[in-house]
Amino acid sequence: MIPGGGQPNMQQLLQQAQKMQQDLARAQQELAATEVEGQAGGGLVRATVTGSGELRGLVIDPKAVDPEDTETLADLIVAAVQAANDNAQQLQQAKLGPLAQGMGGMPGLGF
Repeated sequence: MIPGGGQPNMQQLLQQAQKMQQDLARAQQELAATEVEGQAGGGLVRATVTGSGELRGLVIDPKAVDPEDTETLADLIVAAVQAANDNAQQLQQAKLGPLAQGMGGMPGLGF
């Protein structure tokens, strides 16, 4: 309901929707370009992902490599990638959360 019983200004609503869409696209581009890191084993394995979750790098300290125990190394890699993805999700919430709230939550966008 519009205060005073007037009709909503459709042109103004369209402009607001377009601005929100542009802001969302800009934030998504920033996320794709921003890198975050996660680590495991006290830094023995470090994974770098973009803010949108794309794995960009993996650094394994030689101390983490034991040919007799590749399972532990695999676990460290998985943990580092998961930590990086958790950091990317936090970054997504920080950048996209306010935009999603401005759009009424936008069902289907995943936040």
